[in-house]
Amino acid sequence: MCGIAGIISDKSELYIKSMTDAIAHRGPDDFGYSQFKNLALGHRRLSIQDLSSNGHQPMQSQDGRYVLVFNGEIYNHWDIRKDIEHKYPFKSHSDTETILYGFEEYGVELFNRLNGIFVFAILDKESQKLTIVRDHFGIKPLYYTHNQHYTAFGSELKALTQLPDFDPEIDSNTLANYLYFLWSPGENTPFIQIKKLLPGHYLQVSLKNPTSLEIAPYYELPFSGNYALKSEVEWINTLDIALQKAVERQLLSDVPLGFFLSGGLDSSLIVAIAKKLRPDQTFNCYTIESLTHSSREGFADDLPYAKSVAAHLNVPLHIVKADVDIVRDFDAMVYHLDEPQADAAPLNVLNICALARKNGDIVLLGGTAGDDLFSGYRRHQFLHYSKKLSPIPNILKRAIFKMSSLMPNIALKRRIQKVFGVYHYSDATEQMASLYGWMQETEVHKLFSGKIERFKPINFLKKSLNAIPSEKSSLNQMLFWDLKFFLADHNLNYTDKMSMAHGVEVRVPFLDKELVDLACRIPPELKMKGDTTKYILKKVAERYLPHDIIYRPKTGFGAPVRDWIIDDLNDKINTELSKDALDKGGIFDYNAVKKLIEDNKNGKIDAAYPIWALLAIQSWMRQFIN
Repeated sequence: MCGIAGIISDKSELYIKSMTDAIAHRGPDDFGYSQFKNLALGHRRLSIQDLSSNGHQPMQSQDGRYVLVFNGEIYNHWDIRKDIEHKYPFKSHSDTETILYGFEEYGVELFNRLNGIFVFAILDKESQKLTIVRDHFGIKPLYYTHNQHYTAFGSELKALTQLPDFDPEIDSNTLANYLYFLWSPGENTPFIQIKKLLPGHYLQVSLKNPTSLEIAPYYELPFSGNYALKSEVEWINTLDIALQKAVERQLLSDVPLGFFLSGGLDSSLIVAIAKKLRPDQTFNCYTIESLTHSSREGFADDLPYAKSVAAHLNVPLHIVKADVDIVRDFDAMVYHLDEPQADAAPLNVLNICALARKNGDIVLLGGTAGDDLFSGYRRHQFLHYSKKLSPIPNILKRAIFKMSSLMPNIALKRRIQKVFGVYHYSDATEQMASLYGWMQETEVHKLFSGKIERFKPINFLKKSLNAIPSEKSSLNQMLFWDLKFFLADHNLNYTDKMSMAHGVEVRVPFLDKELVDLACRIPPELKMKGDTTKYILKKVAERYLPHDIIYRPKTGFGAPVRDWIIDDLNDKINTELSKDALDKGGIFDYNAVKKLIEDNKNGKIDAAYPIWALLAIQSWMRQFIN
């Protein structure tokens, strides 16, 4: 786990150090640079496997032909090495070296042999071609930019803003995504000139013609509409074995590792499986002492459940105080995120990783992606309830949506509006896609001082289903969106950025490649049965955990965002979203923003998260542009 950067330019040697220094927090253990013709590569190392100098990067093949910089972990690298070690002069037990010679052996075919979390760039000096690849699910980030002067890439967006000729032109459509989704799906970033390399894709560029990029996919989520024929019990057994293999693979480490333990099903199950596999090993677990969750948030407290699981599994539980000073911490959170995502959960990840690093736990395993693989969100339950609501005429559904604005209970109002708001759309796929939005598309448009012609978030999700044309299950189509976009562009992004801010690696056993491929073949009716989400995962969990942990109310690492918007952040709102500030930025319409804030404060609408998104965008622009 590390930070990487590179640039192809006539002045590359002048830029690479500042690019790499901007992401120094990702690799506190070592650093290195390499220069070949007009290419410079930089690396910051967080040592996880082979802590010796044999793991130093950039790493070069013995004959000098290949040079590699790598960020991540390859859990099956010993299996790959076993097949080729008779042909290559391995001198370390680092997975970096396995990639180096694996690429020499297999070329781009190596990518689908890898099971892990990775971004790497490898130069073939003979062909003078640089190949950059991102892992199957986007667990590790990679940003790139190119123009007539250079082609450059980095693990974080801030590495690219160090370039002196960088053009900071803003993409308003992408900013609109942060208001609609609270994150931005796909390749675009707030900067027109910076893109994200998509999960499951690789990029190739010639040193001889560095302004011409070739980008291609090597993997797609295997939702095919074909489900393996097994009984429910057979599926439970198969999934149990796959989960054990995934956890076993990800326990690979030469440094101490621990676990996130929220007390929810997913993280609890990962810890329970690890204890089964390593009964004599002590694992430190970490949870957050929840901030007071008011009725505005609609969440219960996680901490009692985390304590219960820790006692059941006999693991030490370190409780992190959620003493967030949101006014003080807001800008720092946005800076580390690289993008103006509107979520408070990153602060909890940041604080947990700070304590883990202090305790010497350099690797943490978590339960991220259980909801996205097996159906764990309320939006998935909509598919069940929509069938019961189908006899109600759409005109009446829209009336219920309007009348719900009179309800005093914010949490209940929000959920009713979420359900009945979808009936602004007649198309079933568009209804599903609208569940990912936090505002109506027309309301987002009003917030901008100019028109945003291309902003069609519903169409973006709908069109993306062309990648899985044979998958007709509505639930699996939603899980495709969750895995493809919500995870990669939201949860995984903030998990990586917040953990690496403290030099901690976070692993995601639910995104083991073999496990994901298996989950895509599980019949959707076993993922959600009736309105019971994660049905089959809960059946597996019954072998490991108490009933009240498995079938508890869903919470998560949340925070009192609605209270913060009304109280703690009020002064920040008055300053950052004032007429002077918005007129100076030239992007948002002050009167529309003012109305949004007032309607939220008066309880007419629930716009806390869109207001948070506006604050995040303003903070991001101030830090990354000004």
